[in-house]
Order: sequence, then structure tokens, then C-alpha cells
Amino acid sequence: MPDHDAIIIGGGHNGLVCAGYLARGGLDVLVLERRDFVGGATATEELFPGYRVSSCSYICHLLQAKVIDDLEMRKHGFEVLPLDPEPFQPYPDGRRLARWHSIERTQAELASFSLRDAAALPDWHAFWRRAAGILYPWFLKPPPSLDEVKASVSGTPDAQFLERLLTVSMGDLVREFFEDEAVRGSFLQVQDVGDPEAAGGAFCYTHIRCDAFSRPEDIGIVRGGMGMIANSLADSAREAGVHIRTGAVVDTITVDNGTARGVVLEDGTEISASRVISGADPKRTLLGLVGADRLPPDWVTPAREMKTRTGYLKFHAALDRLPDFSRYFPDGYDPRYIASMKICPSMEYYARAWHDAAAGRPAARPVMEVQIPSVIDDSLTQPGQHVMSVWGLYAPVKPRDGDWEQLRESVGEAMIDVLCEYAPDLRDCIVDWSLFTPADLERRVWLTDGNIRHLDIVPEQFLDLRPMKGCGGYGTPIQGLYLCGAGTHPGGEVTGACGHNAAHVILDTL
Repeated sequence: MPDHDAIIIGGGHNGLVCAGYLARGGLDVLVLERRDFVGGATATEELFPGYRVSSCSYICHLLQAKVIDDLEMRKHGFEVLPLDPEPFQPYPDGRRLARWHSIERTQAELASFSLRDAAALPDWHAFWRRAAGILYPWFLKPPPSLDEVKASVSGTPDAQFLERLLTVSMGDLVREFFEDEAVRGSFLQVQDVGDPEAAGGAFCYTHIRCDAFSRPEDIGIVRGGMGMIANSLADSAREAGVHIRTGAVVDTITVDNGTARGVVLEDGTEISASRVISGADPKRTLLGLVGADRLPPDWVTPAREMKTRTGYLKFHAALDRLPDFSRYFPDGYDPRYIASMKICPSMEYYARAWHDAAAGRPAARPVMEVQIPSVIDDSLTQPGQHVMSVWGLYAPVKPRDGDWEQLRESVGEAMIDVLCEYAPDLRDCIVDWSLFTPADLERRVWLTDGNIRHLDIVPEQFLDLRPMKGCGGYGTPIQGLYLCGAGTHPGGEVTGACGHNAAHVILDTL
């Protein structure tokens, strides 16, 4: 008899969600986490003494209400603190744009840039709600084919809308709605597609905009950092009978006659199970833990060709006081206004950051999503002190000149220089700082190429093409081996949907 009904590799949020559902379905489940704490990319860490930061993922906006409620996360300490505005955007010339939950309040801000752009804002929101309304019904279901999505809107006005969504670039879309270049820079976001002019960029970005259907109380900063998502899921899973072992590094998935039989740990311990579910990324799972020699020959090349080309930077700083953004608020301001900021003054700025990285260079002036969560969450550090984290777009996975060990210091210093253009005293506020490069994200979180979504969310790796054509969503060519991480449908971000869907596929086979 196997030791367990199911072994889950990785205690990231999707692995823990999958474990919770499987245990509630009556299975004996063991979760193996390589680090000394659960969370994976959804973690809170004390990177500097007395300062706790969300070390990788940083905002809650797509975590599914069904997952939150089914697994009783709020009962186990999950709490979300609202962000408003989100984001606040400063400009080098002293102008500012705060994007509030209230459309009318945001329109008042936009009017100082362009009356036309202020008038266009409701139509912009309506466009994305319509787009999300086509994709979101598939979020908690096995991945559909594009033909299935098209069939779901066939005969309705959304059919023509979807055809355009599939081909339009984010650059063209932003230019269609907004005329002011500073406003365009604020609303432009391309994520893994990278190039603002790439066809299909809007279709993939719809994945992010499915948060239009998230409950307001589930959107914001997680009190205690993102690690509280993982901690609440772990406590919920344990209550359902899940066994969680930390510090347990899986070396190999045991395969016998094409069927997964369990795992072998780095220390040589063998653990058997009726099925193995990997929360690790598909490349690491198939090419590393299974091994190319044990995959069907026609799977090896497609597995190697899965795209993990889009790299990001994560910068963290411990601050002994708040940086001075008063030039943007001559009449004073609530510090909560600067809890979330974006640095991207124009579309050209965004495009240059992408093309730098595509050419093998860290972006000289990266697009930055800046967070100072401690102005809202007083649990992260001592009174008067603050933590700042920056998500930097973009960075090459493998730099053309030198390696990340050589470049880390200079790239981090350059990011501080750019931020000082907006808050001149920032360097004086910094107690210590750290930069996670794509190489660091791979080493720390086991993400192949440091890819935060396990695989790029691009048209050829979306819907039922994720993780690759013919993979069947959550199954693999190895019988009894499943995937439940962000490399599966519907994709990255902290959603819990991948773990939910994988668990239900497995339970349906019982």
C-alpha cells in the first residue's frame, strides 16, 4: 500500500489550495515544501532585522472568493486591507495622477491632464469588464480551447469584440482611449507579452483584468504580508487532515512503467503515493524532477521550448522614515496615498524598458510598481519605520554582458537613482536594501528562469495551450502525475484557481 493517497510537491499557495480540497475529498495528503516555511512566491520574510516584507508576490486582487470561502481562510487569519488610490502616480515634472476606486474622483484627477481622457475613463473600465466577462467564466474550470471561448459568445455582439481582443496590441488600445502621453503611460500595462505593440497583448492582459469580478473586500494589501495567505491555507489544510513537511527537498519523482509512484527526497528518503501533484513549474517538474529520459520522446522538445523569457526584478528596502513625496501634495496628504505607486511617465518609457531587456540589458529606467505597505499595515515593522518593495519591469533572464551576480549592485543602485527623482531624500531613508534578480528568484523560490508566473502568459501559452499544446490542462504524460501551479490554466498571480482546478480534476477521476 502507498504511504499516502497524494503527495503535493511545493507548499506554495496553489499547492496548499489543492491539498485542502483533496483532503476535504477524503484523501490522505502529504505536502512537501523545500524551504523552512510554506508560501513559495507567496511569502512574508524578515529580510532585514525588524522589517518584514512580502518577498515576491505583493498584492491580493485575483484570489478567488470560492477558494477563500471553501477553505475558510478568514477563519484562519486571512485579512485584506484596502488600497485607495491604487496606484498613485508621480511624474518627474511634479504632476500627479491618483487612480481612485471612485471613477468620478479619478476623472477629476484626469481632467488636469485632458478633459477627453477624463471622459473616456468609464468606457475604458467598461471595455475591460466586457473582456473579462468573456474569460472569467472559465477561471475555475478546466482550460477551454479558443474555439470553445469563441463558441460561448457566438451569435452575440461579444463575438466581434473577442475577435478584436485577440489581435489588438495594448499600445493601440491605450492610444485609442487616451490622448495625453502621461495618462497613456499610467494605463499602459503589458505584463509578460512585454512589447506594447505586440498583437494579442490585450487578450493576455485580460487575465489580469478578471479582477473586475473579485469582491472588493478581497482586493488590497494582506495584513501581515502575502505570507498570511499561505499561512491561512496551511492552517486550513492541517485542520482538514493534511500533513505538511517543511525542509523536505524533493530530488526525484519516482516513475515505474510510465506511472508516478511517489518521490525520493534529497536525503534519500523514499515516500510512495497513489498520485503525485507538482506545484513546481512545468519545466522543473517534467525536465528536472521526472527527467527527459523518462518522458515520452515527443514531449521532450515541447517541454524544453516552453517560454520563460520574461524577467522581472524585486527590490526591497528597509526605511527609517517615509521618503518625502510632499512636492506632489502642496497642501499635505494622508501617507496611505503612497502605499501603491507606479513609475511610468510615458508609453515610450515603457517600450524602452521592454526593448532593453529583450536586447539582454537590464532596463536602464525600469517601469516600477512601488509599494510602501507599512503605511497601511502596522504589523510589518516598528512605529515610524517602513518597508518599501518595488516590482521592476523588465530584466533579461540571462544578461548579455556579465551575469546577475556582477550586475546586482549596479542595477539596484540605478533603481534607487530613478526613485530619487521622485523622492529626493530616499537614500537618506534607506537602512538597507536588497535586489532579487531573475537568478535570485530561481534560487530562492525554485522558479525556472525566475519566471514569476512559471511560464510566460503569452498567446501561445494561454487557455488550453497552457502549459503546452496537448498537455490536457493538469495532467501529464506520466500517469498519476499532475500539475497544480501557475504554469497551468488560468495562469499566474495569486488566484488559487490552478490548485482548485487541479484538485477537482483529480477528485473527478476517483
